[in-house]
Amino acid sequence: MAKPRRVKSRPVSKPTQTSQASPRTVPAASPPRPAPQPEASRPAVTRAGYADAVALYEQGVAALQAHEYSRASTLLRSVLSGYPEEKELHERARLYLNVCERQVASRAAIPKSPEERIFAATVAFNAGDYDEALTHLRAATRDAPDHDHALYMLAAVLALREEPDEAVPALLRAIELNPENRAMARHDPDVESLRQHESVRAALEAVPPPKPERRKPSRRAR
Repeated sequence: MAKPRRVKSRPVSKPTQTSQASPRTVPAASPPRPAPQPEASRPAVTRAGYADAVALYEQGVAALQAHEYSRASTLLRSVLSGYPEEKELHERARLYLNVCERQVASRAAIPKSPEERIFAATVAFNAGDYDEALTHLRAATRDAPDHDHALYMLAAVLALREEPDEAVPALLRAIELNPENRAMARHDPDVESLRQHESVRAALEAVPPPKPERRKPSRRAR
């Protein structure tokens, strides 16, 4: 009897292991950037001194409308020199300043009244001729001793000439006569040397009394 043939079993081939790629790390999504706010919804940025700059600018415009061109010129120049960061305000101030300078230049060459002398002093002051400006201002304050703008300009010229003994009383008197000169003197570089004096500092730090409100006339019922 023939022996049955043994069938050789084939070895089962193991599946080849494919090298698995290391899992790629997914970067965390960056937080979405906030959408830029429209200009209208952005909070207003308040700058130190901005209110003072606007107040001086408005006083300068009011003086220009009242044909007080010398005073308007001084106020508007204080905005330019005392608040260099207010660029938008500078553009408008320069426009009105040009009007003032044209009006001042058109005045008579030989001043007679205190106002004309102040105009002549302004022209000389802007040209850097402090001696001539001082001559006109002394004459103006002699004829009008309570003219606050003449006194203020006199204090500025004397301060630039390094004559504080006469400049300080003139500035204090100008502030006493017109409290609006206080805000101008706080930032005016022409009177910077006077701000180190104790009496001037006290005058500049003083809070002026509020202006009395005008009562409206009551309407009677008919």
